[in-house]
Amino acid sequence: MDTFRPSRRPHAAVIGGGPAGLAAAEALAAGGAAVTVIDRMPSLGRKFLMAGRGGLNLTHAEPLERLLERYGAARPRLEGALRAFDAQRLRDWAAGLGIET
Repeated sequence: MDTFRPSRRPHAAVIGGGPAGLAAAEALAAGGAAVTVIDRMPSLGRKFLMAGRGGLNLTHAEPLERLLERYGAARPRLEGALRAFDAQRLRDWAAGLGIET
C-alpha cells in the first residue's frame, strides 16, 4: 500500500495575533507548517509590546496552590494546564525566544 506524502509542507492560517494566536503559530511552525498569522490590528503581539515597556512580566510570584485557588469553580478545568505549563516553563519558553522576563 502506498503512503500519502504531501509534495510540499502544509500551510496554516492562524486568526488572531495575540498571545494565544502567536503560541499556536509557533507550535505549527515547529511542526513544519508554513504559517500566516492574520489580525485586525496593524501589528502582532500588541499585549507583549505593551508589557515589554516595563520588562516582560509574564508570571506571578505567588505559590501555584494559591494561584489555583483564585480560579474557584474553573480550577478543575485549568489546573492540568497550569501545572503542565508552570511559571518556570513559561520563563524558559520566553528565554528560548530571546526575551528576558
